[in-house]
Parts: sequence; structure tokens; C-alpha cells
Amino acid sequence: MVTIESPTARRRTRPTTAAKKTRRIRESASDRALLVVIYLGLTLAVLIVLLPLLFIVASSFSSPQAVTAGRVFLWPVDFTLKGYQTVLADPQVLLGYANSLFYMVAGTFISTTLTVCIAWPLSRRTFMGRNVIMSLLLFTMLFSGGLIPTYMVVQNLGMLDTRWALLLPQAIAVWQVIIARTFFKSAIPEELVEAASLDGASDLRFLWSVVLPLSKPLIAVIALMYAIGQWNGFFDALLYLKSSDLFPLQLVLRNILVLNATNGGTNDLAAQAQNQELVNLLKYSLIVITSVPVLVIYPFVARYFNKGVLIGSVKG
Repeated sequence: MVTIESPTARRRTRPTTAAKKTRRIRESASDRALLVVIYLGLTLAVLIVLLPLLFIVASSFSSPQAVTAGRVFLWPVDFTLKGYQTVLADPQVLLGYANSLFYMVAGTFISTTLTVCIAWPLSRRTFMGRNVIMSLLLFTMLFSGGLIPTYMVVQNLGMLDTRWALLLPQAIAVWQVIIARTFFKSAIPEELVEAASLDGASDLRFLWSVVLPLSKPLIAVIALMYAIGQWNGFFDALLYLKSSDLFPLQLVLRNILVLNATNGGTNDLAAQAQNQELVNLLKYSLIVITSVPVLVIYPFVARYFNKGVLIGSVKG
């Protein structure tokens, strides 16, 4: 018995048969060689970055004798929490940690707010004198008053040995202003501003209700930049602060790494350690502790980071 397949059935089977056929673009030998070189380069870059981090973490969990003898590489030797227990038991380290958190949160809020307030009007065509102001801002990227004049300004303003010395002098970064200005020019059209003004919205109302909600990627990017700068900064604290109660954690860490625990709160650590072996262990433990806040913050803003940087630095 011979069965005759209808044209309709043939048309139904053809797409199914064609769907099973996958089309692949054939790569040439040079393309494959280039991919191999790229992957090898990326692997090498990851190892260069990752191996020192693994060594620091492994050393922080190893015994002081193993760290001093150089027996630690990528895995803890004679696992112990002695380094972290000694660090967290020292009041100066805990106070420095609290100070650094305060400087990071307050400084990031002040810097981000001022940056947005400066960049938004500079991005509008109707703002008179914007080119002159932008030129003056760019001038500060090339020339500065210098260390001594800046110190004298901070001194005359009465901010020496105060928290304001770490929050206000370096509050605004011109590069972040440029990124924010470019973002506003490309992401907030003039038609939207005109429509809001016709509806009776004031400039402040428009900035709060329209600009800021549309600028989440930008705010996340510049806030992360300012937060990292505040958290890692120690030079301003070294210049302007005298009271150990105001020292950020990075300055405490510097005293341990560079001065080998010879002053301030690090005397307590050296007294508890009573030998150089534990001091070496404390260095690695402090490095891990100081890296935790940045590692915790970054995942929450990572999704905005690439988008904000690309829009703010390429378009416009």
C-alpha cells in the first residue's frame, strides 16, 4: 500500500526539518589563534590580580610562625583567627573603622550632591556662562594651588583637626562633574524640561522628581567613585588630623605597615603581639578588613556601573 503525502503535510514538515539544521559561521585559523591569545591574556590578567589576593587572605588565616617563615602561598597554614581577634580587640582599630565608615558615607553624600548640583545646570543650554564655568573647572585639572596654599586655606577656615577637613576640601572631582554633565546632556532632552516648565514645575522640583530618578546609573557610578576615594584616602588625614580619635582606618593601617606599629593605637597592637611575628600577621588581617566594605558595596551598583560610565563618557 502506497501512501501519498499531501502538499499541506509537506509544508508542515519542512520548517521542522529546517529548524534542526544549525548554521555555524566558520572561523578562520587566524580568528581561532586570536581567540586563543585573547583567552590566554585574560587568564594571565586574572592570575596577576587574583594570586596576591589569595596570598593575603591565606596569610591572614595562618599562624604567625608560618607567615614569618614564608610557608604560606595560596592556602592557610596552621589555620588560626589570632590575627583577626587581636585586630578587633584593639579599640583604636575599631574607632578607625567607624571613622572611615563615617567619612565614606558622609563624604560620598556631600560629593555626589554637589556634583549633581553643579553638573545639571552646566548641561542646559539656557544657563548663561556655563562655558566659562566649565573652563574654570577644567583649569583646576591642570593647575592647582599646591599643598601649602591648600593647607593654609584649611587652617584659615578653622577645619584643622576636624572631620570637615576630610569632607570639604576634596568634595568635588572635576572628572565626575564632566561625566555627570555629559550624562545629563544625552539622557535628559530639552523637550522634557520644556514640558515640565509648562506644567508649572520649578527647577528644583524637576531636578528632584524627574532628573534624579532617570539618573540612577550615573548616581551609582559617581557615588562608587567617591566612596572608594574616601575609603582609601589617608593623605588628607595625615596632613590635617592630629587627634588619634579622628584617624581613619587607612591611617591606622599605614602606621602598622610603614611605621611598624610605633605610635598611636598601634602601640596597643604591638604590646599584645610582643613579637614581630604577630605584627606581620596583623598586616594581612588589616588589609582584608579594610577591603570588606568596598567588596560589599560593589555588587549592589555593578549593574549600573557599565551603563553609567558608557553613557556619561561616550555620548554627547
